Amino acid sequence: MRIGFDAKRAFANKTGLGNYSRFVLDALIVHEPGQEYLAYTPKNNRNLFEEFPGGSIHYPKGFIDQKLSAYWRYARITRQLREDHIDVYHGLSNEIPQGLQAAGIQSVVTIHDLIFERLPHLFKPVDRAIYRHKFQSACKRADAVVAVSDQTRRDLIELYGVDDTKIKVIYQDCNPVFQKRLTVEERGRICAEHGIDGPFILCVGTLEERKNQHRLIEAFARLKNHDFKLVLVGKPTPYLQKIKQTIQRLKLEDRVLLLHHVSSPHLPALYQAAEVFAYISIYEGFGIPIVEALHSGTAVLAAKGSCLEEAGGPGGLYSDPYQTENISEQLQKLVTDVHLRNSLSEAGKLHVQQFAGKRIAGQLVQLYQSLS
Repeated sequence: MRIGFDAKRAFANKTGLGNYSRFVLDALIVHEPGQEYLAYTPKNNRNLFEEFPGGSIHYPKGFIDQKLSAYWRYARITRQLREDHIDVYHGLSNEIPQGLQAAGIQSVVTIHDLIFERLPHLFKPVDRAIYRHKFQSACKRADAVVAVSDQTRRDLIELYGVDDTKIKVIYQDCNPVFQKRLTVEERGRICAEHGIDGPFILCVGTLEERKNQHRLIEAFARLKNHDFKLVLVGKPTPYLQKIKQTIQRLKLEDRVLLLHHVSSPHLPALYQAAEVFAYISIYEGFGIPIVEALHSGTAVLAAKGSCLEEAGGPGGLYSDPYQTENISEQLQKLVTDVHLRNSLSEAGKLHVQQFAGKRIAGQLVQLYQSLS
């Protein structure tokens, strides 16, 4: 079977949709080599996915398609897929091109989340309109829809009326680097490079309102009888000002550390060195940072109300992301009870096995074969 993929994000995005695309393609190549996988992308100039076979990467043909790559992905790519005898085309990032059905090509689309529908105030109206059109159109035209969590499946049914029988929940794993255990010396050296000493609570994620870091800081300020620090790692946005104001208001300048430029190779060390990983995001499609923490053997505090309980399972405690007191109560348990942290760590290691690449690749190929 020849399976084509919208792989733009795999070769262009360092995080998020890029990580998912690389994970899927890598898992399929490694664990399901019996099929033929072709990746379609407008360009590949960022060296983000050197492991993918160069001969299986396909670019726009002809001058017009190269110059109008967005339109190529939207419609003109279908002719190229037909010429390449693609059996199934998988849109890895919420969209698929026009004309697949008429070309006799089966299609799958992965929908990651409907955050823009659940939290519309965080998105510009024009962006919401574009996303809604793309997502709804893809769900309507695709032969199957992959939801990365049961939460996303429920959202698709409730908000877009997608037929439940058309949706398949298939999870994802994180980058394999988080599964490699570092030595105590390596972890200590990297923490020292970033100014981290002593026990700490780690939070990794873009510093934006939805991630809710200011409430985490407020909850941290309520903790009693501890010598922990709070380390926030993430790309800054205008929300950073609110975070800094919260730190100053609570006089936590010497207890909260903000890191904006931690390299990917250093992240596993921070995860493994942390006593607790806290991620109280208001809404997510899946929650990869939770999976990274579980692989790292770190106990988790996460938010109720979206998919994070799916991601963390018995490897974490959960709190209402809008209730600072509740967040603090759960965090206090983790900070003061080392036995609880250890038991959550062990439970998390078992839970995270269901996200393994071999399992996911098998589920995807089974889905592709069911369509052909």
